[in-house]
Amino acid sequence: MAASGGVVRGAMASEPLARAVAEEVVRWGSMKQTGVSLRYMMEFGSRPTPRNLLLSAQFLQRELPIRIARRALELESLPFGLSNKPAILKVRDWYLDSFRDIRYFPEVRNRNDELAFTEMIKMVKVRHNNVVPTMALGVQQLKHHLCRARNIPFGFDEIHEFLDRFYMSRIGIRMLIGQHVALHDPEPEPGVIGLINTKLSPVQVAQAASEDARAICLREYGSAPDINIYGDPNFTFPYVALHLHLMLFELVKNSLRAVQERYMNSDKDVPPVRIIVADGEEDVTIKVSDEGGGIARSGLPKIFTYLYTTAKNPPDLDGPNEGATMAGYGFGLPISRLYAQYFGGDLQIISMEGYGMVILHLVDSYSVSTN
Repeated sequence: MAASGGVVRGAMASEPLARAVAEEVVRWGSMKQTGVSLRYMMEFGSRPTPRNLLLSAQFLQRELPIRIARRALELESLPFGLSNKPAILKVRDWYLDSFRDIRYFPEVRNRNDELAFTEMIKMVKVRHNNVVPTMALGVQQLKHHLCRARNIPFGFDEIHEFLDRFYMSRIGIRMLIGQHVALHDPEPEPGVIGLINTKLSPVQVAQAASEDARAICLREYGSAPDINIYGDPNFTFPYVALHLHLMLFELVKNSLRAVQERYMNSDKDVPPVRIIVADGEEDVTIKVSDEGGGIARSGLPKIFTYLYTTAKNPPDLDGPNEGATMAGYGFGLPISRLYAQYFGGDLQIISMEGYGMVILHLVDSYSVSTN
């Protein structure tokens, strides 16, 4: 039970309470989680009656502690001393606080209980908003420590595997909470079920993501390449708009940065970034291409790792929040790929001399169970 003792050390003042919560974390972390398909979320959410919302809350009250406990336990036993980095300890405490809030919430039995539970998990979701940059800071703290010690293990495979599991689980937790909360919207947009848009136009999402990414580029560089989008704006498919926007924003932002930095001191015309949306009967393929120089062959194997970035890292996360930046810790691409994989798709990088290309493949996600 050493892990159970350590998993709450520093998170709670009372030793008996800490021990009791630790035992609960271990017990719930050993339980099997339940996968939920997009089809089920759409069918169930199409009838957001008080009865269905009550059933949804009761499911989350059982399911969320399992998922959160698993991650809290993993955060306690990471290799190379990563678990002891201040940023990782902060994330661990967030998970422990959330486990405690959900696990010790009174049993949801009626409508009033369900509404109170929904407000509580809203706060849990907000608590975890900065998990990605905080985890990134922890990984950088470890990297800098090992660099100073000249003791860098080749590949960091264990850490990469953990981070893939951790972030995929985070996507799932936020999807489940977000879907339940969104089902309480008294006036949802036509075709929208919770977070799921049953008639989402990838071209329209690409346009919105491009505008957002271009605004960041203009803010940081004073100018930005044009973006040309090709595809049928009337084509739609069921997907989570937030996920697609996040992925395309990251991909377009990377392309804009590459082109801007390659041509900022050039007399040549700046070439546009191109986005092509190809719709199939069972899938959607989106290609983002640029003439920003591509990625060196030596960098391709590292592109989806969490320790690789071509940019200077932000100094810390405790300063003023100035919003999104053009580049940072190097987590954008690997996490974008996880979002694609969450509903059965994938993300591929193709690099040629002078050219960069990303292929985002999204499949018919009805029957894919989420993690």
